[in-house]
Amino acid sequence: MTSPAGRDHRLDSIDFLRGLVMVIMALDHVRDFFTDVRFDPADLSQTDSALFLTRWITHFCAPIFVLLSGLSIGLMAKRLPRVDLCRFLLTRGLWLIFVEVVLVSFGWQFNFGPGFMIALQVIWVIGFSMLVMAALVWLPFWAIVGFGVLVVFGHNLLDYGLLPPKDWTSASPFWTIIHNQGYTLDFGVPTLMLYPILPWIGVMPLGYGLAYLYQMSAGRRQALLLRTGLSMIAGFILLRLLNGYGNPSPWSSQDSMLFTVWSFLNTSKYPPSLSFLLMTLGPGLMILALAEKWQGRFVGWMVTLGRVPFFYYLAHIYLVHSLALIAAEIQGISWQSIATGFWQLPKGYGFSIEIVWLVWIAVVVALYPACKWFAGFKARRKDWWLSYL
Repeated sequence: MTSPAGRDHRLDSIDFLRGLVMVIMALDHVRDFFTDVRFDPADLSQTDSALFLTRWITHFCAPIFVLLSGLSIGLMAKRLPRVDLCRFLLTRGLWLIFVEVVLVSFGWQFNFGPGFMIALQVIWVIGFSMLVMAALVWLPFWAIVGFGVLVVFGHNLLDYGLLPPKDWTSASPFWTIIHNQGYTLDFGVPTLMLYPILPWIGVMPLGYGLAYLYQMSAGRRQALLLRTGLSMIAGFILLRLLNGYGNPSPWSSQDSMLFTVWSFLNTSKYPPSLSFLLMTLGPGLMILALAEKWQGRFVGWMVTLGRVPFFYYLAHIYLVHSLALIAAEIQGISWQSIATGFWQLPKGYGFSIEIVWLVWIAVVVALYPACKWFAGFKARRKDWWLSYL
């Protein structure tokens, strides 16, 4: 990495991985607003390889983003008194939930009219996980990590009726937050629960535990990250071969060998299964180790984006949706019909997967100058409110 002398490449590697998954995340959201497909890209009975892989690669984003949020909290714990860390997590968590409910939900839909609904996605679950972490930071380090391991490795027991409730469809609002994905009126307002909190509240403590590795020498830390990542990938392969615990839906033989591989990789994200997390976090840890040695312009670009995740996230949603309004007019469809959530886009609107890829690249390129400016602004200023952006 071409950087000034004395630069902390450990922390640059964290920003690099965060920036990388943020770029990939934009691909998923561009697909949401620009695709002409009206079915789940992971539905092997309808999809093709290009569409499936465009969706599958973006599975890495949310788990790694939540894990790195936990890692950042762990690094903060080394320099902040526990009471200050707890206060920050409480206020930051509540702020993120507010942002999700108001700013992000509006960005997805561009209206507060009768069809508006609260969309609870990754920002909401990061905020809620921070509220959980505000309580966990008072526990010993081993207990925090142990909680994460227990939740991540044990939450799939709920899929087998081994823990209550056995009938998720009639569950209370409490269980809707915990496990259910989908549309609900349980909270008194229309809510699209895309990210139930399990097992995300376990992923963040695991990230918190990773901070311990950043007290080690570079060689030992990188070796442990690589071994842990490889072990998680091996665990994913083993669980999927057994085709039992770890994912509510088994894989199956398809009409072709290629689609059988896609079935093997097609793990549950809502809520994320153990297999899903092993599949995504394992490679993430390996990149985190290797990135400490990487240099070059591309690395520098990703590091810059990774320093302003909140700014990038909000900006990219509003930009992508705004571009979709223009695209609708170009196609001869009223922009008003696109002033809605991507889950309600009209028939007849949309583009091929190749156009989706081109728009994605254009969005990331367009956002980079603003992100670079804001990263420099944050580096020059020490205002307290900047820690919430």
